[in-house]
Amino acid sequence: MPRVGLTIDRLVSAAAELADSGGLDAVTVSALARGFGVKDASLYSHVKNVQDLRSRLAVRCAAEFADGLGEALAGRSGRAALAGFARAYRDFAVGSPGRYAATQLPLPAETLAASPGHLRMVEYTYALLRSYDLAEPDRTDAVRLLRSTLHGFAALEAAAAFHAERPLDASWSRMIDALHQLLTHWPPAQASTTLSP
Repeated sequence: MPRVGLTIDRLVSAAAELADSGGLDAVTVSALARGFGVKDASLYSHVKNVQDLRSRLAVRCAAEFADGLGEALAGRSGRAALAGFARAYRDFAVGSPGRYAATQLPLPAETLAASPGHLRMVEYTYALLRSYDLAEPDRTDAVRLLRSTLHGFAALEAAAAFHAERPLDASWSRMIDALHQLLTHWPPAQASTTLSP
């Protein structure tokens, strides 16, 4: 019998808090059980195992992430949309590091397909790029560039790995300017060449 008061929603919420405070690796069935003052077995009526728990966490966090991205894009286009999207990305990645890490977890294709948050994250990223009038495969290349740039900056900021005296926000603003210019003037594809040995 499930313990009274324990629900999957409460478990996933607690997992999200634990991920942010202790890192994604800290999210285990045992750790959650200790937090609720119960035995591990009490949680197995709600989750199958730690992989199931983390998958549910990933789906929940993707929805939270997507909410922020969607709000940042609403009513904006061009550089304003890019700046809003990027700020929402950075705020979530740096401000909720465990939740953000959960959104990066590899999940089974069927789980991803049924996760509204993951689907909206992709949708919003491609919607942002509509302002830049990119056709495929350039649009997908631009999505990968954007994600890599924002993820890299946020990861380095979260790790306190920037040591120069220049304010981070100043560099961030210039990075957004550079991305906007690149997306506006996307370079044409070059014919591939084979180098002789």
